[in-house]
Amino acid sequence: MNRKTYIDNDFYTAGMTVKDPQTKGENNMALHAGIDREQSLENRKVLLAALGYTMDELVCAHQTHSNHFQKVSQQDAGKGARTFVDAIDDTDALYTRDTSLVLSSFAADCVPVTFYHVTEELIGAVHSGWQGTVKELVSNLFAHLITNENCAPEGFRVQIGMALSQEKFEVDKDVYLKFKALGYADPFISFNEATGKYHIDNQLTVKTQLLRAGVPADRITIDRSCTFKSPNGFSYREDKQCGRHMAYIVKK
Repeated sequence: MNRKTYIDNDFYTAGMTVKDPQTKGENNMALHAGIDREQSLENRKVLLAALGYTMDELVCAHQTHSNHFQKVSQQDAGKGARTFVDAIDDTDALYTRDTSLVLSSFAADCVPVTFYHVTEELIGAVHSGWQGTVKELVSNLFAHLITNENCAPEGFRVQIGMALSQEKFEVDKDVYLKFKALGYADPFISFNEATGKYHIDNQLTVKTQLLRAGVPADRITIDRSCTFKSPNGFSYREDKQCGRHMAYIVKK
């Protein structure tokens, strides 16, 4: 199986594709990465067919490591599915109340987040690279959903997908200072005196943002697989030419 299924119940399906040497382009899902766009399109079609959907129901964003989020609807169906040109512009998180829209985010080390809300019945997909994390994308999105979409924090069910581990997320002082400035990431930062580098756990920083938004800890699940160390992970740190995972969620 070239994907992980994180959520599969009567109302929602969510998961994340993985690197697969037996699949075209190693199962790369992105149009902006890898060496063959046609392979990525084929991989998308195969995944969607397995989920019971088509390219006309996929929605993709033009991710820019921002803290921007966008509410989408049926009129956005198919955007970014076949070409980068019509993707939802300058956005790193998508959410919707509509059914049969497959929301996506793409990553190769960055933190993917998928979620749904049990009473408001909305879903979302987030791409939180370290830049999105220090810009508090998740914090801003969930504050918006709680304030403007009537989402009680305890109603969220959140999945944090596989990402780069703290061991492999090695940074210089400039990035460290950005995380330090958040005021709550200190427990997830270590310093290696031998190399003079800092190591940061982006997943747990994102989880803390969710907790600070009021989402209960038992409503948050984390896949602690490291994209660098795992054989089924795409890692930009390991290979700048690598493909991308697609995290996805759909409301049935």
